[in-house]
Amino acid sequence: MAFDLSIPVNTALLVYILYTVQRILFPSTKTSTNVPTEFKNGYSWMPKSHPPTLLFQTYTPKTLEPFNGEDGKRILLAINGVVYDVTAGRNFYGPNGMYANFAGRDASRGMAKQSFDLEMLTPVDQPLDKLDDLTQEEIDNMKGWMDHFSSKYIVCGRLVENDAA
Repeated sequence: MAFDLSIPVNTALLVYILYTVQRILFPSTKTSTNVPTEFKNGYSWMPKSHPPTLLFQTYTPKTLEPFNGEDGKRILLAINGVVYDVTAGRNFYGPNGMYANFAGRDASRGMAKQSFDLEMLTPVDQPLDKLDDLTQEEIDNMKGWMDHFSSKYIVCGRLVENDAA
């Protein structure tokens, strides 16, 4: 088997190899004269504004209710006594979001039962739902949601009875 330059594929491969070797041995020293325009006004990795500071607080159903995302406010919801700041998920939990009824409320029963109906929410002037009638499967489901929320959102408080705060 000899190397035959009369075959077009061999000729093309030889030219490619010579060109590649030339680019490696003699790299281009020409520098670009074009200035990038995407950072024309300077570059800063700092955000335009910092998010508001969150303090771990104790909430009651009544004090949690205003955090429903209306008028651009923060959005909080509680699951099994743990309060999450879900403001980052405004499209889901904010006004007109798919899960907007959970905003500012205890969503434990709804998350456990995979139901987003208003009947799943305990009125804010009544005692917290004890969740005694949930099956083990529903409790595990609720815990799965808590794991999901804990990894995705900020835990910012705990939910207690109205008269406990």
